[in-house]
Amino acid sequence: MFLLSEKNYFPPVELADADGLLAMGGDLSTERLLLAYRSGIFPWFNEADPICWWSPDPRFVLFPENLKISKSMEQIFRRKQFEFKINTAFDQVITNCGLVHREGQDGTWITEEMKSAYINLHKAGYAHSAEAWLNDELAGGLYGIRLGNVFFGESMFSHVSNASKFAFVGYVQQLQKENVQLVDCQLHTNHLESLGAHMIPRSDFKLLLEKLIPAVL
Repeated sequence: MFLLSEKNYFPPVELADADGLLAMGGDLSTERLLLAYRSGIFPWFNEADPICWWSPDPRFVLFPENLKISKSMEQIFRRKQFEFKINTAFDQVITNCGLVHREGQDGTWITEEMKSAYINLHKAGYAHSAEAWLNDELAGGLYGIRLGNVFFGESMFSHVSNASKFAFVGYVQQLQKENVQLVDCQLHTNHLESLGAHMIPRSDFKLLLEKLIPAVL
């Protein structure tokens, strides 16, 4: 495990430990975050901890053409139960994601520092939110980073049953229209597995990033 300096640098992901922890320290500047994502690395740490950088092997991903839509979700789309929007409430989405109680976690990893960093990424055009609205109220959504033809999912939330799944399905369908070929889901969840995500070797993931993200963004 490496300690990072102020310089925008990461060690090779192959040097991460068995759990995927690669480095600690550094900052959450836009430049460092963009370097991290294009390198297959993401930040994840608890509120009282130093910044931790991860690159797990294998990696949990979704190829948009493999998206699975259940019959019940198809009915939700047909009934137009929710209204789908993109990038109309990024600050609200990331704030709500930070309020979600997650099993095994005492606090949130979406700290004020983290929120500020991703809001800056949103303002710079890299971070995006997908939203499910119900009666003009934000019912659920997700946010993540778009680099080239890759979307790196970060977190999602629901205030209404199926709202986050609706936002995810709607956004993956939109991304596919825009030629996005890979959705990074980072770590396994049963929820995302049911939607078509699966594990691939980190080495394959790294090759896909090199292919799908241009050298100059």
